[in-house]
Amino acid sequence: MQITPQIHQLTIPFTVPSPAGPIPRSANLFLINGQEITLIDSGVKGAEATIFAYLQTLGRQPAEIAQLLLTHSHPDHIGAARALRDSCGCLIAAHVSERCWIEDVTLQERERPVPGFQTLVGGSVALELELKDGDRIELRDGHSLEVVHTPGHSAGSVSFWLAKERTLFCGDAVPLPGDIPIFTDYRASIASLKRLRTFQADWLLSAWDEPRHGDEGRQRIDEALAWLALIRETVQSTASQSPEMDPLALCRRVVHALGLPTFAANPLVARSFMACLVD
Repeated sequence: MQITPQIHQLTIPFTVPSPAGPIPRSANLFLINGQEITLIDSGVKGAEATIFAYLQTLGRQPAEIAQLLLTHSHPDHIGAARALRDSCGCLIAAHVSERCWIEDVTLQERERPVPGFQTLVGGSVALELELKDGDRIELRDGHSLEVVHTPGHSAGSVSFWLAKERTLFCGDAVPLPGDIPIFTDYRASIASLKRLRTFQADWLLSAWDEPRHGDEGRQRIDEALAWLALIRETVQSTASQSPEMDPLALCRRVVHALGLPTFAANPLVARSFMACLVD
């Protein structure tokens, strides 16, 4: 999907196994088609085939991919990073807080055991450029991407601001209302959303959502803030009723109260809910 003259979105489907059967999911990655090609996130293992096929439709070659910028280290964002680096020799960049899980996916699988992890991630890859808030990544056409540190979903989550196109690439920083909530730090998530709200973006481009234009993007951020506030209120209310409840039992009750699907009662979501109890 072409969003602007330079920006293209590719949606990469995948499935996550569960006791009730495979759960269909997808993640968006973005391609900046300039004098050289910049990718924002890589999708899951095997996504390189979709990327290369799309490049052909643009009259471009894989070797023209100069850099892969990772918003964070979760499987649906780094899964094809190794294959892309091996095929194209592109530079890999991410926030320093994400380095250990990018360079050692076995460590990530052990510390964050996502079902089907090995089917989603094609291997570890060396991080060649550490990003920090305020960095500028120069593009060969004279424009640049500004790095915006937006922690909460993970400690090293970053967004990218392309001023030329007035576009915010926000990764997973903006949760979808009613969708499964994944975050490690509630307060950081709220602060990151409020910061993203200050950008006067024409486009908000998320890994989880369709492209949002103008006021739609700002409205989506407001909805995300309201969704997180509802989650926190529900978690705290449920926990106050049974203070001795273990995290997974608390998770099951909150999932039910929020009307989320039953498969959302899992350790990853339980961690998110426990983050709502931290002052």
